Amino acid sequence: MSKVVKFGGSSLASAEQFKKVGDIIRADADRRFVVPSAPGKRFSKDTKVTDMLYACYELAEQEKDFSKELADIRARYQEIIDGLELKLDLSKEFATIEKNFKAKAGSNYAASRGEYLNGIVMAEYLGYEFIDSAEVIFFDKDGNFDGDKTNDVLSKKLANCKNAVVPGFYGALPDGTVKTFSRGGSDVTGSIVAKAAKVDVYENWTDVSGFLIADPRIIDNPEGIEVITYKELRELSYMGATVLHEDAIFPVRQEGIPINIRNTNAPDDNGTWIVGSTCQKSKYVITGIAGKKGFCSINIEKDMMNSEIGFGRKVLQAFEENGISFEHVPSGIDTLTVFVHQDEFMHKEQQVVAGIHRLAKPDSIEIESDLALIAVVGRCMKSMRGTAGRIFSALAHANVNVRMIDQGSSEQNIIIGVADDDFETAIKAIYDIFVITRL
Repeated sequence: MSKVVKFGGSSLASAEQFKKVGDIIRADADRRFVVPSAPGKRFSKDTKVTDMLYACYELAEQEKDFSKELADIRARYQEIIDGLELKLDLSKEFATIEKNFKAKAGSNYAASRGEYLNGIVMAEYLGYEFIDSAEVIFFDKDGNFDGDKTNDVLSKKLANCKNAVVPGFYGALPDGTVKTFSRGGSDVTGSIVAKAAKVDVYENWTDVSGFLIADPRIIDNPEGIEVITYKELRELSYMGATVLHEDAIFPVRQEGIPINIRNTNAPDDNGTWIVGSTCQKSKYVITGIAGKKGFCSINIEKDMMNSEIGFGRKVLQAFEENGISFEHVPSGIDTLTVFVHQDEFMHKEQQVVAGIHRLAKPDSIEIESDLALIAVVGRCMKSMRGTAGRIFSALAHANVNVRMIDQGSSEQNIIIGVADDDFETAIKAIYDIFVITRL
């Protein structure tokens, strides 16, 4: 068996945390390939190294003195190096960074240096080979990830390595310019490495023991999720569950490689297993609840809408013309409602409304703001009768008015729309009926 292990910023924020990571890796010889993030916060009011790099580069772009800020970043790494008692000198690397900052190498380059430097430290600490991600992870000229080229080059590279450290978060464009994934992209790198190395398990180590059924900021001590499918995770991640970058699923999903979310500070916990499919039934009817605030709905009415061919396309064209993507489009016989992110829509609302009138000629249009969408997800829901009814009952009992309900064709997710002010109350009510009382 072989494993890829990815460690988040909180797991690598200090020498003390590095030592925990070292113990975890050395405890299992199967943990052959390591993907580190940049150092995160050491305490609540601390600053992540990536944010320090962004701020430092911003000064460089403005042609202001950034020597103090770069020295502060170097001090963070030196603190880790000294705490690990390593004989490692990063002077050459920081000289190159300073030179490239002055040459305005780009914010992607600046942000990537956190992982790059941490990868060097990690490789030195473990005695593993260091592989610069810019040499093995590729983007095309348009900035899109080039999966085929990456997998070909990286597979060949890792085939000749017993153990290696591959920094997360970045790769390179065809001309060699550094390009990063979106924030949290080290999760994606771990998945890419897992696919290329054809490992058996991708372990993603963070500061929580896996996924929870609901947000702990809303529910006190929510139950954990033992096993979740890729599809369920996609639904929850999209709706705000942020333990794992949602794009990290795709490379390993293609290869059937399971992901195990683990806690660096509680390494004996089993965490959450993310799998393609499973015969294991979840403990509860639902797997998880997640949601987001800040939506608005545009309700379009027109008599005989259902018999007008192309009506839905015409309505959505008005959103497309204004660069606005939709979230959900529930409909009735004479009504169609489009849910969109309020912050995207509010500045273009009149252009969109005018476009709908021009293209679809509706009888009326009404806009409602300050709405929240909540996803109730579970692979067991399709085999359980009355799930939607139990949700309605719980929300009615909590005096929450449902503005929209939409069930996916897969029958493993139900989306509920409520007022922003009812968001927390709604999640508590749904959690209570499915997990606590199980009525």
